[in-house]
Amino acid sequence: MIGLTDATVRFGNRTVLDRLTFEVPRGRSLAILGPNGRGKTTALRAMLGFQPLASGTRSAPPVVGYVPQYASSNQSYRVLEVVVMGRAAGLGLFGQPRPADFEAAYAALDQVGATRFAQDRFDRLSGGERQLVLLARALATGSDVLVLDEPGSALDLHNQERLLGLLGMLRRPRDRAIIFTTHDPNHALAAADDALLMMPEGGCIFGPIAETVVPEHLERLYGVPMRSIQVPGANGPPHDAILPAFAGYPAA
Repeated sequence: MIGLTDATVRFGNRTVLDRLTFEVPRGRSLAILGPNGRGKTTALRAMLGFQPLASGTRSAPPVVGYVPQYASSNQSYRVLEVVVMGRAAGLGLFGQPRPADFEAAYAALDQVGATRFAQDRFDRLSGGERQLVLLARALATGSDVLVLDEPGSALDLHNQERLLGLLGMLRRPRDRAIIFTTHDPNHALAAADDALLMMPEGGCIFGPIAETVVPEHLERLYGVPMRSIQVPGANGPPHDAILPAFAGYPAA
């Protein structure tokens, strides 16, 4: 399990998180949505212990698989070396990777479909490819908690679909807790059981997807009219999708 209890975070006089409480047990997937600057990344950093709390408590296992929003592209490590870094917690201060660590790294790369990059330089990959490698690094930790900060933000539509497929695959066995932040309600519908909506006026809405990722709540969240539609399934039944009803008219 991972989460926050009555967590407050302040930057100077500004309160970014005010007594925020949520938890994600093993077997559940949570999407965190909110407008820019509302504190989605801060909530993740507080939960992981990277951001001090003014008050409240955090709960998290000693090792968490974490995928940051941005990956520095100036690292000249090979991809395999980057993924093996996910095994660092079990190596000790001066430990060297063992054959089992490289096996775990290759298995994680295979899981995300990135084995072909193993010997490439990390800094020569595209943004989307680097994101897959960082996901593999998180999986290589062996943790049953996976935390991703806006994993789809640098991806084109094809790679977003691929990412959501991977999250669905990781979610299916119900053997880990998964948390990710996103601006796209459809990502939440596709890959989460629950959602935490960080409302712009303060306060949060937390609960199952069917009760939270709905037009009336999303309109308050983003200040844009929203519509729910049914989309034909490619290989299955129709599913719900959320679309913004942006104002405007076609050019004459």
